[in-house]
Amino acid sequence: MHFSFIQRKKFFLLFLLGIALSAGFYACSRITTANQSVSEKPEDNRFTKVVLTEGMDEPMAMTFLSDGRVLIVERKGGVKAFDTKTNQIKTITTIPVNTKYKNKEGVEREAEEGLMGVIAHPKFAENNWVYLYYADPTDAKHILARWELHGDSLYENTKKIILEVPTQREVCCHTGGGMAFDKEGNLFLTVGNNAANPQSGTFSSDERPGRRNFDDQAGAGNTNDLRGAILRIHPEDTGSYTIPEGNLFPQGTPKTKPEIYIKGNRNAWRVSVDDQTGYIYWGEVGPDASVDSIYGSRGYDEFNQAKKPGYFGWPYFIGDNQPYRKFNYADSTYGELTDPAKPINNSPNNTGLTELPPAQKPMIWYPYAISEKFPMLGSSGRSAVGGPVFRKANFKNAKRPWPDYYEGKWIITDFMRGWLIAVTMDEQGNYKSMEQILPNENFSSVIDMQFNPDGDLYILEYGSAWFKGNPNSRLVRVEYNAGNRVPIVEAKAAKTSGAVPFKVKLSSEGTKDYDPYDQDALKYSWTIKGNNIDKSSTEPNPEITLDKPGVYEATLTVTDSKGDKNSKSIQLIAGNESPEVKITLLKGNQSFFFPDEAIEYAIEVTDQEDGSTTNGKIKSDLVAVNFDYMPEGFDPIEILQNHRSSDLQAGFSVGQQLIAGSDCKSCHIIDKPSVGPSFKDIAAKYQNDATAKSNLAQKIIKGSAGVWGDHAMSAHPNVSQADAEKMVSYILSLAKKPTEAQNIPLKGTYTMKAPEGDNGKGGILLRAAYTDKGGNKIPTLSAENIIFLRNSNLEPQHADFKKNVKVLITPRVNFSLVGSEAHIGYKQLDMTGIKQINVYARARQRSGDLGATVEVRLDSPTGKLLGTVEIKVSSSTEWNRRPPQPEIVPVQGIQGKHDVYLVAKNPKAPANYSLMQLIGLEFLNKEMKPEPEVPPVQ
Repeated sequence: MHFSFIQRKKFFLLFLLGIALSAGFYACSRITTANQSVSEKPEDNRFTKVVLTEGMDEPMAMTFLSDGRVLIVERKGGVKAFDTKTNQIKTITTIPVNTKYKNKEGVEREAEEGLMGVIAHPKFAENNWVYLYYADPTDAKHILARWELHGDSLYENTKKIILEVPTQREVCCHTGGGMAFDKEGNLFLTVGNNAANPQSGTFSSDERPGRRNFDDQAGAGNTNDLRGAILRIHPEDTGSYTIPEGNLFPQGTPKTKPEIYIKGNRNAWRVSVDDQTGYIYWGEVGPDASVDSIYGSRGYDEFNQAKKPGYFGWPYFIGDNQPYRKFNYADSTYGELTDPAKPINNSPNNTGLTELPPAQKPMIWYPYAISEKFPMLGSSGRSAVGGPVFRKANFKNAKRPWPDYYEGKWIITDFMRGWLIAVTMDEQGNYKSMEQILPNENFSSVIDMQFNPDGDLYILEYGSAWFKGNPNSRLVRVEYNAGNRVPIVEAKAAKTSGAVPFKVKLSSEGTKDYDPYDQDALKYSWTIKGNNIDKSSTEPNPEITLDKPGVYEATLTVTDSKGDKNSKSIQLIAGNESPEVKITLLKGNQSFFFPDEAIEYAIEVTDQEDGSTTNGKIKSDLVAVNFDYMPEGFDPIEILQNHRSSDLQAGFSVGQQLIAGSDCKSCHIIDKPSVGPSFKDIAAKYQNDATAKSNLAQKIIKGSAGVWGDHAMSAHPNVSQADAEKMVSYILSLAKKPTEAQNIPLKGTYTMKAPEGDNGKGGILLRAAYTDKGGNKIPTLSAENIIFLRNSNLEPQHADFKKNVKVLITPRVNFSLVGSEAHIGYKQLDMTGIKQINVYARARQRSGDLGATVEVRLDSPTGKLLGTVEIKVSSSTEWNRRPPQPEIVPVQGIQGKHDVYLVAKNPKAPANYSLMQLIGLEFLNKEMKPEPEVPPVQ
């Protein structure tokens, strides 16, 4: 094809126009993308949680050095450096510190104090200065000192003491130790109240002679005392400091300390500075009271923001300026509630101003229970830590800064609760909203959290128990990936062992890549190595044959379109077929446990190499058999996943799981004392106390103090009495000797019973296991079979199918069916021998329930109808508080396993209205009528 000059000119102009339009469109696209990055929350899978090092000895705080290292201090005085290039951690030195309290009686206890804080000077690259905050090893004082750090050496001859804080070491608690520099080179330092915690869980106000250390008004409420404050000073090159303008009290003001920027702190932990606004932020750990009382408010933890100097309320106020009432220890009387606008400190232990500045409110406050104002914070133990405000301008040359979406947001965490939350503020810096970051991750025992110069969020986790070197203390890095994401690899095998020739189908099912352009572009590579065999395949799901006995490793490597790859390996054993264990119920219901009823069973084990129990080559005494009652809340899935032996301790695994999911492990270890006594010590003390289960459960719920030492146990008001007793049962079981293995024949009859004192809501677990002989350098293989006969009382929240339901879990479980045709269903229940289904439900006028006709159906929500019951609206308050009587659905002649559905219908009900509250279903193998109920007198 030929073009004339004019045609070529026109074509060239059109070509240029096309380029210009494309460039304009591309620019618009980039602008749109940039705007979206600010407004749209990034996907969770763009963040990676990387564990960098573990097993430190009580890590307390960290700081970043200009050479890329992380400097970490430990409470007992250790100073360690983690090299982010080599992932190696090294002890630099140990600072002599005090770690004990000693009361007037001479009793010595572990203290919160020690080496508490560290920060590098903003110009560390030039001057090598690091600041440590620690408890003097001999005198009752906390010291802020500066050293020069060169390489791996802290030069002792460069030490300069900057500031001293007089303290007491008679009673526990609260030390602070958080530090932060602002842009002007001013240093903020948190100082705890350093006073006793009263058993009331409020504030200490003991004004009797000789009790100064038990009076918070002497420290946190005293303007002439550095404790219970956040200080602001300007460290000078000479090793001294000056007072910057704008602190709470102008220099020279009588009865005040000019270093004070914030006053009225109980236990401020980590302080951070927003470089853009100059506002400071910190977490404040509040008192332990779980309920309001004559003393005043229950306890709250706080997340605080200070736009300027101020008094933040302690010890007279907590939370949203909720006041406390002073208790007079001399005559056991109570004072008046304090006015937040004009707090007065008239304690004889006060050496400062009598009239304090007006109390400032926190940004966020929350109790042990669910906070109505900030429900996202959840419920549990509490220990507010705080964290940094993200400003992308601080990371101009960073490798992977967090996205613009988090610009200006405050990242907070709680030592006990394990979440990360981003707090959004408006243009004036006021609270606007909050949202959880990485909700599927847990960040437990966080004691410090900062962004490093590369834009990664570093998290220092103290570990499970206080005053111990915990193996699960960790330094964690949360990295953000704005670009290509590596594949997530899953590698599986249809069988992982078998006799030779061992044919096995390998599978990459579950492998995925979050980047859309990689959905159909992944490349697969399998390698199988072992016993001088090296096989490979590029198929996603190849079938291989292993002809030689041995142990092999099959590795799947997946590469995306950008060349990034990830791998996963599985072990294959050729030459030994896994045994098979089978439990057959010959007589009795296959789904439900019915107390005092017998079941007939048979157990069979077969193994290709060893023989079977049927032909007598596998002796019965080689088969482990356990039939056990498992209490309410026991999870058969957990025993299957974790291969927990079905022995004595399995019966207490519910309580063990509840403890593992709580904050108990922060203060208690099984066999060693920590903040609190060991679980074994508790078990030994109370093992012969018939009232221990109930009494100790109440202490878990309400909290306690003074039984084992100075440290109070936090209240847990959201733990039910039943769950608390399960936790206690597990603890008390640690004093018992393990039971001998059960001698159960492989075929016979077993009568199911609940142990004395149990609530009868548990189930029966039948377990059989066998380990084969292996041989010829081939490892042994084990197999087990578990049948769990569940309780015949089914809770609706555990249903397998749910449609249009609403579940509230505070203050107790409340399960509602919403709108006509709402239903729940349970998979494959054995209906053989079932004579009756009891429906426990109520419709309450005060809850706005509309009532419903309830249908019980088989196999689908429209399947065979077994019966109907009417749930009518009740208006009696007293009537509603009583457990409802069952509505009965008779059952006749149904055999085998079926899905069972409960369907609520009310054609007149709007779609979003609650019909009723379902409490439970009960399946009975005999007909039973409820006792007649007499309604209350209206």
